[in-house]
Amino acid sequence: MWTVIYIAPSARQAKHIQDKLTDEGFLVKVRQARGAKEQFEILIPESELDEGQEVLKDVLHSSF
Repeated sequence: MWTVIYIAPSARQAKHIQDKLTDEGFLVKVRQARGAKEQFEILIPESELDEGQEVLKDVLHSSF
């Protein structure tokens, strides 16, 4: 099952996060958030959630 790990405020940020998570070996999907034109959900498999959250924290703190 896929789980939303983050909602990015722009397509550019979503792509950046997707690339970083993919580089770390995670399966990643990005989709436009429902009801929001400029928000994008970043999803990873539920089984990778804990590890994905740790990597996401590092990505967010180092990039933005």
